[in-house]
This record gives sequence, structure tokens and C-alpha cells, in this order.
Amino acid sequence: MILEEQRLLHEDLERLEQAIADRVLEEPKQIRDRLYRDHQIANFLDRFESQSTRLLEIYKDEDGERTKEIQSISTGDQFEEFYKQLHSIKDFHRRYPNEPVENLERAYKKRPPGENSAFSMDFDGIFTGEEGYGRFFDLTTHHETYLNLPGVKGARRIGYMQYLDQFDIFTPPQCPIKRPDKLTDEYFQYLGSLVNYLQEFLKKVRPLENLPRLFATFDEDFRIAWEHNEVDGWGAAAPSNDPDIPMTEGIGEGIWCRDCEKEFKNDNVYKAHLTGKKHMKNAEAKKVKPDFPATNGSTPHSGSKDLKKTKERAVAEREFRIKKLTSVMQTERADTKSNIERKAGMTERERQLEIQALYAESQEPMGPTEEDKDANGEEKIYNPLKLPLAWDGKPIPFWLYKLHGLGVELPCEICGNFVYMGRRAFEKHFNEARHVYGLKCLGITNTSLFREITGIEEALKLWDKIQRDKKQEKASNDNIVQMEDAEGNVMPEKVYYDLQKQGLL
Repeated sequence: MILEEQRLLHEDLERLEQAIADRVLEEPKQIRDRLYRDHQIANFLDRFESQSTRLLEIYKDEDGERTKEIQSISTGDQFEEFYKQLHSIKDFHRRYPNEPVENLERAYKKRPPGENSAFSMDFDGIFTGEEGYGRFFDLTTHHETYLNLPGVKGARRIGYMQYLDQFDIFTPPQCPIKRPDKLTDEYFQYLGSLVNYLQEFLKKVRPLENLPRLFATFDEDFRIAWEHNEVDGWGAAAPSNDPDIPMTEGIGEGIWCRDCEKEFKNDNVYKAHLTGKKHMKNAEAKKVKPDFPATNGSTPHSGSKDLKKTKERAVAEREFRIKKLTSVMQTERADTKSNIERKAGMTERERQLEIQALYAESQEPMGPTEEDKDANGEEKIYNPLKLPLAWDGKPIPFWLYKLHGLGVELPCEICGNFVYMGRRAFEKHFNEARHVYGLKCLGITNTSLFREITGIEEALKLWDKIQRDKKQEKASNDNIVQMEDAEGNVMPEKVYYDLQKQGLL
């Protein structure tokens, strides 16, 4: 069976080559169709690589199984080997009678995005509505997270457009986050989320590029820049706690005071700060408790310094990766800004029409249909989602279908398990003849008390409770004691005693 597996792998590789060639020759006009084609080719290339690896392992024949099978066929009894393999095949199908046969020709056939196959993917689900099939960024969530970071809360709030301009800038004056705030867990998680989004977005819009090699070059560039202290905001100009380094160090265009652990934008403000009471107090505290070397040759806080250095490197690496990823996707960044500006000048009706056109575009088939007209010569209505028809005989827009919840199924057991599509039709059916007739079949006459009740057992229990309450109320009314005064007036007992206490009887 090794030779049969080898033959099948060769056939699979040939069909993969043909499928890739067929898709490379076509040039779709829409970006959606072009991305779907590229993702299909990427999936075929991954399968081609895995199948080739398996084929090379068979040719290496490290365990010698392929050589033994060839010798048994060439030197032994051919019919014996034939019937042996035939018996194994029959035994396999006896144990797995419903095992489907893999049809490679059909598996690699070109299909539209909505049709499922063995190698299909949920293409429409990998992009959000704001991303427009990979044309724009969707950084609204990261913008909200950025506004809540330590160091940004007290600063001037920036809008989404301004955030798109400076989300990859991590040095003053555009970035208000100071260096101590960059070592917090919130900032580190924000950077990680932004890096993951940009990397996944790049994988989705460029599936045929060798992205692992590109990411490896980013890592190598960061390593070289970190070793030479050339990382922006983290290099030689950054503040240090080493006592051998002078008291003040520049951070970009600012000046750092090590005693107060604070940055100043210019030299005049820094010199005025040196005469302040707060600075003098901090300086005296530093002199009283100097950092003496420990007996083992290391400073008392060497472990914390190493940990801080590790955190700084991790944060700097993520910032460096964000800058590199953004530089690679400058076109998508510019298109996102243009799209936000365009939407800001649109009315609500124009936005709804654009969403409707986008859904209509996603529902169109990738290739021409076999027949555009039916047997009567009338134009066929393309309605793959089975949407309700409007007054003009065409399907209603998908956004309207979702707005009214027409895709939600609400069954009613009283109506014979009839399913109502949408909340509006479900609420309306309680007054319709079908539901009223179902209640009457159960012996229920007062239908106004049974809204929102669809189960037979639940309706019978409620009706039984209503009947018991009526009987109990009637019995209590019958048991009221009647009193008669001297003039023959009949009244309840309570009223009789009240009038008697007042002296009216």
C-alpha cells in the first residue's frame, strides 16, 4: 500500500499545480474576489508543501517498508500479493461502509465564496464591516483602550482621526505617555493587542507573501538597534538609574531629573526646578541613603534592575514592531483616513445605501450563472438567502432583514408547531385564527390572558389555575353570612355590626 499512497500523492500534487495555475490565470475585478482567490492559492500551497514533505519521506524509505513492498511484488508470488491487498481493501470497507471517497478533481474545482467544499473557508467572516475586505483598518477598540491608559487619561483626549495619525508614534510631544507609565501592565497589553491585530490584518490582506521571513527581519533589525542603543525613546538618550551616569539625561527633546524622576521640556524650566523645595528635598533624601555596593559586588537592587531592563526591552520591541508593520501598510492607513473623512460627510440614508450595496456585492456570484432566464423567458431572481420579497417582487435588503429579526425562528406548539419568522409576526399571531382555534381545541375560551404562551402544557396549567381561582372565589362569596334587621333589611354581617355599633339599628 506504500506504492498506492505514493501514486496518490503524485496525483494530488499534479492537481494542486493545475488548480493553482487556473486561479493565477484569472484576474478578478473586485477586491473581494481577488482576496478570496489569493487565500485559496495560499491554502493550496500549504497543502502542496505538506504533501511534498510526506512524499519525500516515502522516497527516503528510512524504515525500509517501500523496498520490502517492491521486492514482494517483483520477486514473490504476484497473485498472492494482489489478493493480500485486495483482502485488506475489502476488510477496510467492511469496517467503514459509509466512508466517502475523496474526489480530488471535485475538491480543487473553482467555487464561489459562499459554497462549501473540502478546502473552502469562511471568507466573509474573517473581516469586520469596517475593514471593507482588507481595505481599511478597524482600530476603534484600540482607540478606546488608548484613551484609558495611564498617562493619557489626564491629557487632552484625541479623536479617532488623530489617533490614526499617531498610534505608531511613541515619543514626545505626540505621545503623552511617560517612560514610567510605559512599564505598566495596561500599556504592555495594549501594545500586544495592537501588534496582534496588525499582524493578523497583514496575513489576511497578503496571504501569498512570505510573512514569517518579514517578521524575522523585524526581529533582527530590533536586535541590532537595541544593541547599539538606537531604539527611539529607549536608546542612549533615555534616563538611567546607574549612579555613574550624570544626574540629567535628555529624553528626545526633554531633560530628565533623576532625583525627582521627572522630565522637563526645556533647559530653562529644568534650571528653575533645581531651586525648588521639592527637588532639594529629593536630592537630600538621595544623599542620606546612597546606593552602596553590596558585599558580593552587586547593587542591592540589581535583581529589580534586571527585571526592569527586561520589561523595557519587551515594551520597546513591541513599539518597534508596530512601527515596522505600519510602515508596510501605509496604503491601508491612508485609505482608512480617507474613508473616515468620507463617512463623516455622509447622511444616514447614504450610509444605509452603502451598507446595502456592500451586502449586495457580497451576495453576487463570482462567475456567470448558467442561465439568466427561466423557461418562460422571465429574468430569474437571485435570492440565495431566501429573503422575503418586497412590493416590486425583488428580495428585501439584507440589512432590513436583520433589522426586523426575520431570521429568528419562533415556534408555537399551540399552532401545531408552526414557525413564525421574526418577532413582529410572532406577536401578531396571538390574535389570529390559527392560535385562537388551537386554544379552543384545548378547551380555553378566554384567549386574552394567554399572550406569549406557546406551550400546550403551560397553557393547560394556567387555564386550570384560572378555573380553580374562580371556583374558590365563588365559594367564598357563597359563604358570606347575611344578617337581617328589625325592618327586614338583609345585609352582610360586617355591615350589620357596624351599623349596630353606631346606634343606627
